[in-house]
Amino acid sequence: MKHNILARHPRDLTINWAQRVVNRNYSDATVSNVSIVSVDIGTTTRIRVVVEHDKPEVLPQQWFVKLPSLAYQARLITALPRLLHTEVRFYNELASSVPINVPSFLAAQSKFGMDATLVLADVTESGSTPSKTSDSLTATQATAVVEQLARFHACFWNKVHCNQTYRWLAGPVRSLEDHLGTALSVPLMKRGLRLAGELIPSTLHASAIRYAHCRRKVMRFLSNSSQTLIHHDCHPGNLFWNQTQPGLLDWQLVRIGEGISDVAYFLSTALKPETRRLHEANILATYMQCLNNNGIEYNDIENMQQRYRAHLIYPFEAMIVTLAIGGMMSLESNHELLRRTAAAVEDLDVFSAIPM
Repeated sequence: MKHNILARHPRDLTINWAQRVVNRNYSDATVSNVSIVSVDIGTTTRIRVVVEHDKPEVLPQQWFVKLPSLAYQARLITALPRLLHTEVRFYNELASSVPINVPSFLAAQSKFGMDATLVLADVTESGSTPSKTSDSLTATQATAVVEQLARFHACFWNKVHCNQTYRWLAGPVRSLEDHLGTALSVPLMKRGLRLAGELIPSTLHASAIRYAHCRRKVMRFLSNSSQTLIHHDCHPGNLFWNQTQPGLLDWQLVRIGEGISDVAYFLSTALKPETRRLHEANILATYMQCLNNNGIEYNDIENMQQRYRAHLIYPFEAMIVTLAIGGMMSLESNHELLRRTAAAVEDLDVFSAIPM
């Protein structure tokens, strides 16, 4: 294929490879050098490169490249649900219509199997700053993110199921992911709790395992509400900032779901427990107000708070599963997000808000 940009390893990011990326949109640009700045291996292999070429006025020189993970466990877990393939399709088909800041898109390609490559402009080239996974946001920063999430959710509110454009987001791949999650829920929960030790209060252990046994029922309950497009992985490490304006990275879990689930995931992972306790009620009210400002009539704050409580189960589970699998996030960051999500589950008595 003339413009095949698929790569499997950082060593594949050669001058010829970069030239094929450039040729997709800037056929008159010539690449002269490619330098790898950093390689980070987690759920994907994330590579920062500097590409020297003769069109810096129109084409970024700092690129961010995502390939399938070089970590064996993470590669197995992400390959079957085709998570990187989902992100490739998101950038090819949906990113331009999303009313939230996302990285500039250069090229993406995937094929059946494990091969997929995504090339973005590195957000640092435009003056933006990526967050770190264990960062703790202020209430002001959290409010800014939730306002952006409200705009994003409002744009697709109750439109995704009736429009063929979005059907693939709830298709066989998502069903496979749900089935895998349910099949592995109990052993991963038990292993994660054991590895977490005192990070998770012992009073939560029995309820967490009981939840894992009835996960499918809980997932049906959590999906039984107004549907929209959601990011589904809103932790601090997937944020970047252009001064005070936030943007979202890492769209490989994008799907159809309930908007408040993104807010629950975000607040429980991005805020220290003491900050969340002080400000989450006001931030939820802000989210509701922003939905209304963007044309969505939603005025039942009590119902929103209850749905928020229920959806806190997912970030808690996600952090335990991440620990159980290993290699998907730095251990230090994983431990910090475990502390935060466990505190949210305990504070809001989440297990009483879901059908157990």
